[in-house]
Formats: sequence, structure tokens, C-alpha cells
Amino acid sequence: MNPGSDELVITLNGARRDATVDRRKLLVEALREDFETTGPKVGCATGDCGACTVLMDGEIRKSCLELAVAANGSVITTLEGISDGQLTPLQEAFWDEYAFQCGFCLSGMLFSAQDLIDRVPNPTDLEIRSAISGNLCRCTGYDTIVNAIRRAAPGSSATTRHRPSIEESEDGKSASPSS
Repeated sequence: MNPGSDELVITLNGARRDATVDRRKLLVEALREDFETTGPKVGCATGDCGACTVLMDGEIRKSCLELAVAANGSVITTLEGISDGQLTPLQEAFWDEYAFQCGFCLSGMLFSAQDLIDRVPNPTDLEIRSAISGNLCRCTGYDTIVNAIRRAAPGSSATTRHRPSIEESEDGKSASPSS
């Protein structure tokens, strides 16, 4: 072992994993490079965008702000470990509401949203927007994300909503310019 490196032993997505890492390496870098997870992304590297979000010992953490060696002995869940092969209700709602496009913000959005609905079973739109405020998304415009979180909240009465297209009126009938 080189003098500038340490052993890192973590439980990653339910499995014990270990690697020798440079003491200066960020947790997001170790997760991606040494443990080959792709869920946490390197975005801003300043903790502002949320792309690197993980659960560490049950708490939401931005892994670009953590040294990998500081995570030694921790239990870490990345995007890959959120479910056991089936979509969670929150992931399903994100899918149904088209609440993600490129997926870069997905880790931060899903972890923040799940934390919120675990604490607040029927959050208001303001509570939802506040909960995801530490995550940047450049694709969706946030409305579909808010809809997905509202829909997934266990205390919510939100269900699949049919939004009329330009060609449909509110009652679902065709509404072309000539009618």
C-alpha cells in the first residue's frame, strides 16, 4: 500500500466492498472509479447540484463533499441500490410523469423526494419544491418532478392524470381549430 492511500471498506448497496484509495479521493470518485457505480454523477463538485447524492448511514449526503476514506465502515446506498429489481412507487411515479430525461439529477431528486415522503406523507407543492431545492435539473422544468413526488406520496390522493393535449378539450373530445 502506498503511503498516500488507505483501505476503504464499505457496505455498498447491501454488499461488503473494499478498495485501496488515495486519501485525497472524493467519495463520488471512489464510488464511480473503484466500485464501478454509475448512479452518483460528478456534476458541480461543490455540493450545489445534487447529482452525486447517496445515502450514507441512512442520511442523504452529497458524495462530492466527502472524502472516500471518511466513509470507511459506512453503509452506502446509491441509485443502483434503491430497489431490489422492481421499481419503487417513487421511481414508478417519476417514470409515469416523465419526471426525468437525461437522468443526471435522478440520484438527488429520488433521495430527496423519498426522504420527504417518508417524513411528510402528504406534502404540499411548496414542501416538495423546498425538499428538492438542493438539486438542479436542466431538462424537466421541475413541474413533472413535483407531480411525480406528489403522486408517490402515500397520503396523496393524486392519481394518473390525463392532461388534455392541444387537440383535446377538457372533456377529452377533439377540439380542433375548425370545431
